[in-house]
Amino acid sequence: MARSKFAIVGELWQFMRVRKKWWLGPIVFMLLLLGFLLVFTQGSALAPFIYTLF
Repeated sequence: MARSKFAIVGELWQFMRVRKKWWLGPIVFMLLLLGFLLVFTQGSALAPFIYTLF
């Protein structure tokens, strides 16, 4: 199960490398960062400030 999740990352890297889609890297990174920010600040005092961004 966990191996298949890491296979997706490998396939994405291979896609970006073969097709020269390097501009996808920063987009994926920012989406992951934003997702982690929303998950980890869910129960904190920062949550109202994060949700006002949307």
